[in-house]
Amino acid sequence: MSTPTALHINSETAIERYFQELELLCQRLPRQPITDAVETIYHAWQRGSAVYIIGNGGSASTATHFACDLAKSTIIAGKKRLRAISLVDNVPLVSAWTNDSGFRSVFAEQLEPWIQEGDVLIAISVHGGSGQGDAGPWSQNLPQAVALAQSRGAKVIGLSGFGGGALAELADVCMVVPVDGETLGTPLVESVHVALHHFICLGLKLRIMEEADA
Repeated sequence: MSTPTALHINSETAIERYFQELELLCQRLPRQPITDAVETIYHAWQRGSAVYIIGNGGSASTATHFACDLAKSTIIAGKKRLRAISLVDNVPLVSAWTNDSGFRSVFAEQLEPWIQEGDVLIAISVHGGSGQGDAGPWSQNLPQAVALAQSRGAKVIGLSGFGGGALAELADVCMVVPVDGETLGTPLVESVHVALHHFICLGLKLRIMEEADA
């Protein structure tokens, strides 16, 4: 199922169209992958495992926000804290790997000394690591990091859009925002991704509270 997105839109109708489509997307979004994502991170928290988050462009900012909220907003007094980190924030390290080994290496090389069995990698991408632009294929650093994570026995959660792309095929759990065109497509996908990350953090906190009350 997909939400039609206007190819031509003017400023007078943009706001109304945006919120209408946002509402439709939230209604059509499958719920089970969201629940599965919460449970995957909850089990990582139980084991004391780590969560790593990656993304490019606008999805990089979501990765930073997501890591912040997982680390801070899920805290329950008297319970251990979740170890969550975004891999987009060390600009010198990202630029060093880009300079030496190309941009597709930046996440896998950061994960190399850290990720292990039981950890979780969250990969965020509007097109799911598929598609092509002026510089060649988009987001090829995501599938490379996913492959490394899965080879170590880590779980992978994807947040994608449009047709799901590579993340829909590779991730253990993938939440796909089903838009099928621009002009509003990318803003809608990124908006829903932020909503999803907030709910996942809330859902995780509720799961930890349930354990605390048991």
